[in-house]
Parts: sequence; structure tokens; C-alpha cells
Amino acid sequence: MKFTTRKIVRFAHCDPAGIVFYPRYAELCNEVVEDWFRDGLGIDFRHLQEVLRLTIPAVRLDVEFISPSVYEDVLEFSLEVMAIGRSSLSLFLVARCNNQERVRFSLKVVLVSVDTLRAAPINDQWRQRFSAYSN
Repeated sequence: MKFTTRKIVRFAHCDPAGIVFYPRYAELCNEVVEDWFRDGLGIDFRHLQEVLRLTIPAVRLDVEFISPSVYEDVLEFSLEVMAIGRSSLSLFLVARCNNQERVRFSLKVVLVSVDTLRAAPINDQWRQRFSAYSN
């Protein structure tokens, strides 16, 4: 199963040429991961960080820009879990507009304790939740 969500390209996302400025895609990628936690996994980032004392920083991000996006495009993002490690997740995200790919992301995140800033093992409960979105 894949997680999907939509994002509208805003004026603030665009550069003077009228296309999405490439660093904004990284921000949108992060928003999609946050949406996935809230809407897909049932744990919002506030609860994750303030109650569970966990966070998921990125340790690697590879981006492939396929086609430009412009102001008011509606991007449909899909997120899929490609691999679950001891404390890391490898995710693959794609943004499309009208079924045309715009950008692809390979993202690796690590589950980290907010208190120690060290990797935290992915327990069976987390593994089961993450696995629901694996290929």
C-alpha cells in the first residue's frame, strides 16, 4: 500500500522563473512524511516528539527532478516504504501532476530518541505500522 496526499504549489514555492524552487521540494517531501505519520500511521509529530520523545531526521536524500511544476499545480505525492532497518527507514516518494511525474525522492530517515539524540530501535509495533506501507 502507498500513502498519498496532495499539495498545491503556492506562490511561495516558486522562483522568479515561476517554477518550484528546488529546495522547496525538500520541504514538501518533509511535509508528506509528516502527513504520513499523522494520517497514515496515526501519530502526529507533536505526539511523536513531545510524548514518545522520538523524532525521524533525514540522513540521506536523493532527488531526481523530472519536469517543472508551476504555481497552482496540484501535486499528488505517493510514499512507499522500501526497507526497514534496525532503526532506519528507506522511503520512496513521487510527486505527479495530471499523472505526469515531476520529482522523485529516495529518503532515508532514522528513528532517534529526542533525549539522547541516538538511534532508537524500531520495535515490533513500529515495524508493523511501517510495513503496511511497504512494497
